[in-house]
Amino acid sequence: MRFATKAIHAGQGADPTTGATIVPIYQTSTYTQDAVGEHKGFDYSRTVNPTRVALERQLAALENGRYGSAFASGMAATAAVLNLLSAGDHAIVTDDLYGGTYRLFSRVLVRYGLEFTYVDMSDPGAVRAAIRPNTKLFWVETPTNPMLKLVDIRAVCGLRTSGQIVAVDNTFATPYFQQPLELGADIVVHSTTKYIGGHSDVVGGVTITNEKEFADTIAFHQNAVGGVPNAFDAWLTMRGAKTLALRMREHERNAQAVAEFLAGHTEVEKVFYPGLSSHPQHDLAKRQMTGFGGMVSFTLRGPESRALDLAHRMRYFSLAESLGGVESLVCHPARMTHGSIPKEERERRGVTDGLLRLSVGIEEAQDLIDDLRDAIAATVPALR
Repeated sequence: MRFATKAIHAGQGADPTTGATIVPIYQTSTYTQDAVGEHKGFDYSRTVNPTRVALERQLAALENGRYGSAFASGMAATAAVLNLLSAGDHAIVTDDLYGGTYRLFSRVLVRYGLEFTYVDMSDPGAVRAAIRPNTKLFWVETPTNPMLKLVDIRAVCGLRTSGQIVAVDNTFATPYFQQPLELGADIVVHSTTKYIGGHSDVVGGVTITNEKEFADTIAFHQNAVGGVPNAFDAWLTMRGAKTLALRMREHERNAQAVAEFLAGHTEVEKVFYPGLSSHPQHDLAKRQMTGFGGMVSFTLRGPESRALDLAHRMRYFSLAESLGGVESLVCHPARMTHGSIPKEERERRGVTDGLLRLSVGIEEAQDLIDDLRDAIAATVPALR
């Protein structure tokens, strides 16, 4: 099956009891057993639920993976992957990454004896230099959040030795535009809240792998810790994923148009989008991805306060956390998604108070461009 067909059919056969075409919402916490230990594969919904199983199979298929584990959030999925490590283990992490991931690593997991080194993973030499005898994990975001840098997944996997794991947060690219397992990664992580769900109405996460050992350990922690989605959330996510291919094509088309508009605007200082030929890793993006995604970041000329002014003036770009929904959003990373990262560290990575991040939706591209043009023009008098 090809991608769009998998999204509709993988893990989603007709219900065996009723013939229902759409997988039902199995809103149950427990299951009646014929005798002790004799059941139909389901005993308790924290451990396993038919709706969640269908979602896990669907999403694993989209990444060309064998095993999927769904979680109640992207952060719960990330935490489950880190449970593959033990006290004293070391992880090399993309320095430009989601603020919630940084918070989990730097303020929670260090208390349990894990060690983290943050490096610019767009430079394979920097990754190589950070490897220690106790390095067990390479944590990759590509494109990165919010600076949209690219990490060469094959190159990082080439640095891996026996006993080391490469995990890729593929949330920005989605499985439609990037397939990390095919490039050599061991584990893929998504915040399904974003593009996979796609409608800003459900929170979730997933891990996907081809390695049974990793899958079994993650599933053990999925059950033991209990950060699982309920049946309705699993159903909503599965429904959203059915249209992922259609939506991503529109997200990319609009993002490319918005990025090109911003790049040509005299009041815009910098634009970060891998689909622009000016992006320093545009060639890598063309090799590693089949499309450039729907995320665009940029800075304006003038004082950094202008970014906050602009963010409040737009009509179709809602000022909000998150990304990946059908509606367009604008975010001020320094005060919103990346506020948990210390200011000095944020700014070293380029996340200044003047940076805005756009999640470009699937509205008419010209309406989005007009919105940006009007908002930028409205901030010009404030400079004089």
